[in-house]
Amino acid sequence: MTARILIIEDEALVAMELRFVLEDLGHEVVAVVADAASARNVVRETDVDLALVDIHLSDGPTGVALGRQLGEELGVSVLFMTANPGMVREGVAGAIGVLSKPTDERAVQKAVDYALRRRAGGRALYAPPELQLFA
Repeated sequence: MTARILIIEDEALVAMELRFVLEDLGHEVVAVVADAASARNVVRETDVDLALVDIHLSDGPTGVALGRQLGEELGVSVLFMTANPGMVREGVAGAIGVLSKPTDERAVQKAVDYALRRRAGGRALYAPPELQLFA
């Protein structure tokens, strides 16, 4: 199952590595952005299936509010990727869960596959152990 994925990450090396992993898996990375305003613009102009969202972006700790808006208002599936998973411990409305950084290619693949199955309404039996799900 291929998807159109938006990477919202302000660390260039992390974003580049994610892009390579996702493209190797056959997904289309529609954009890589470093701040909330750019992310909103991309989603308004382009169809996005899944957004991988860091919490601390170049414009500050705006990722949580952005993830909520993307999920609830704009219909994008959201996975947080952060070194600070405790910041979203209680969950974020509209988001699927959080993947702790640093992570590896296998964990990204399994988390993305799980999120896309949920988005498609298909059966997603088990979340990978690295992915903390929100209720």
